[in-house]
Amino acid sequence: MSQETHQAPSADDLQALENLKKAYASVRAELGKVIVGQELVIEQLLVAIFAQGHCLLEGVPGLAKTLMVSTLAKSLKLLFSRIQFTPDLMPSDITGTEVIQENRSTGERAFKFLTGPVFSNIVLADEINRTPPKTQAAMLEAMQERQVTIGGQRHTLPSPFFVLATQNPIEQEGTYPLPEAQQDRFMFKVFVKYPSYDEEYRIAESTTSPSSVTVTEVLSAEDIIRLQQLVRRVPVAPHVIHYALRLVRATRVHEQEAPAFMKDWVSWGAGPRGMQYLLLGGKARAMLEGRFFVTTDDIRAVAHPVLRHRVITNFNAESSGITSDKVIDRLLTDIPQRSAGDEVPPALARAFGS
Repeated sequence: MSQETHQAPSADDLQALENLKKAYASVRAELGKVIVGQELVIEQLLVAIFAQGHCLLEGVPGLAKTLMVSTLAKSLKLLFSRIQFTPDLMPSDITGTEVIQENRSTGERAFKFLTGPVFSNIVLADEINRTPPKTQAAMLEAMQERQVTIGGQRHTLPSPFFVLATQNPIEQEGTYPLPEAQQDRFMFKVFVKYPSYDEEYRIAESTTSPSSVTVTEVLSAEDIIRLQQLVRRVPVAPHVIHYALRLVRATRVHEQEAPAFMKDWVSWGAGPRGMQYLLLGGKARAMLEGRFFVTTDDIRAVAHPVLRHRVITNFNAESSGITSDKVIDRLLTDIPQRSAGDEVPPALARAFGS
């Protein structure tokens, strides 16, 4: 932790914060021209983008996941590509490949790298669980390292870089489910649910009649990069960090902090990456609401998408109909937002003179 994290925001920071709040409202308005409902999903996608995280979306076909992401890319003036994952998809189909190219003037031949669809700002990995683990691994390596290695040469992916992967929760025949360690690379796991009656009426009315919608660009790639850097500088009070730590450590059944119900329902809990994403998600959410500080409510707001794929329920829970979301609900009810021990650790207090 650096001392810069604890500095007060400058006038430029506050102006950027105000600009982001206005841009956030504009992006939602632009998406509203095309997408009906799904407001929570849109909020979580934007939080992940500004926190430099990736999302795993789970929902049945026909819920406009692809349309939502492509429209978001247009409103953010970002390069968008879609990869349809299939059982015969090869890693080179994603990352790109080297081909031999002849120089017509000299007759010499040399390898030239042809970039794959992963070289975009927003990549939609459609039905990622339909491709073999080798191809999944190539995609997840690009997500983690933000680069690909072909023929011993490293090729840096464009910035910002954001992966949205989808998977169908119903049909599991012919799929290769993502292992928990691979799911952990995703900041959020977002559930895309069916629309309400009124929303579905509006969908039926708007999509079955002639219509022409123009999406206005709100933020550029350079704007997003600056705001991503600003998110990291949003300060977090010690009691908020302690709250995030209590939530994460309570999911680990072998820790003393784990409640009794966790040991009855959970096999494995969240690792340190879960805590990091709780704080980064809280920072990004605070900024989108025009605040340069994080509250425990921000942590609670991102707890489900951050933890639901990191809390692995056991057979006892599954046989009783207890899902990871219900476990998180119980945690948010039982874990206190403030505790008597929520002071700055002595080492940090000495470092920052507090």
